[in-house]
Amino acid sequence: MLYVTIALLPASAFGVWNFGVSALVMLVCTTASAVLTEYIYEKLMHKKITINDYSAVVTGLLLGLNMPASAPWWMGVLGGIFAILIVKQLFGGLGQNIMNPALGARCFLLISFTGSMTAFTYDGVSTATPLALLKSGEQLDVTVMDMLIGKTAGTIGETSAIAVVIGAIFLILMGIIDLRIPGTYIATFVVFIGIFGQFANPEVGFFDPQYITAHLCGGGLMLGAWFMATDYVTSPITKKGQLVYGALLGILTGLFRLFGGSAIIPENGRTDHIVILIQNHQSVHLPAEADTRHPALVPPAGELSDSGHGLLIPVLRLLLRPARMRKIQRIFPRYNIYDLSFPVHQQQFHR
Repeated sequence: MLYVTIALLPASAFGVWNFGVSALVMLVCTTASAVLTEYIYEKLMHKKITINDYSAVVTGLLLGLNMPASAPWWMGVLGGIFAILIVKQLFGGLGQNIMNPALGARCFLLISFTGSMTAFTYDGVSTATPLALLKSGEQLDVTVMDMLIGKTAGTIGETSAIAVVIGAIFLILMGIIDLRIPGTYIATFVVFIGIFGQFANPEVGFFDPQYITAHLCGGGLMLGAWFMATDYVTSPITKKGQLVYGALLGILTGLFRLFGGSAIIPENGRTDHIVILIQNHQSVHLPAEADTRHPALVPPAGELSDSGHGLLIPVLRLLLRPARMRKIQRIFPRYNIYDLSFPVHQQQFHR
């Protein structure tokens, strides 16, 4: 996860330069709260401290990059706690979470604090995001070059497509990710927007290059495609599964952007991350021997467990006396109550 942290630095640095001190404060708050929550939880549950694997740092950074710079700092702290405690640790920790922790926390904040999470400012002025302008048919007011560089409104880490791609190239060169998921995702999205863009906006031609480029550089598509859709825990582990996963992401993102609309996404284009969360639960899972992920990021078989036990056992340990815990241990011998482990079949990879 150290390489992923390094790859996120260009987007983080540009976000701080673009939005100022408030962006830096938000990134620090989300990252610090995520790391501290993981440390405190593992300390209280007598588990191995895992903050040195940088997974909590990546979660905090990704959450911060998906936050508006104008949001209050305590909202970032709340999101960091929710991401680690609820989405990650209560499902068993790294390798057991059923959705991307940063995206789960962002959707939690979006639902809970819709106004703050959808208010964007640039140069001290509240303004609509480029995708909101495209959605309303005002594509003439959208400057593609500004979107490519990042001189526009949006969340801290999504505005500069160049900064995101620099980090993605680093991950590809280091062998951490490949092009199957992000490449299929982006290619499918381009085809969908090129074909159906004219139906959503009659002023747009068939495969209009400026319209397609604006959609590619706008919103969280690039950040989501390269850094969140490729999450090892919640994405498919087989080559064919990754291609199907990427294609579905592209179709759903295009569908929601062009024809969707909801109360919590008031035409601001924030559909990419919700699509990824939906697909987290549709990932194609095949036996472990078909696993194509980077070996350094695949948890050892002995450390894997059936998802769900991480929520039950810590609660039991907090509520029940030791004598009751020993009685439960005798009734359910397959569970090891004290080290939170659960027997795993070596030939099967459980998410």
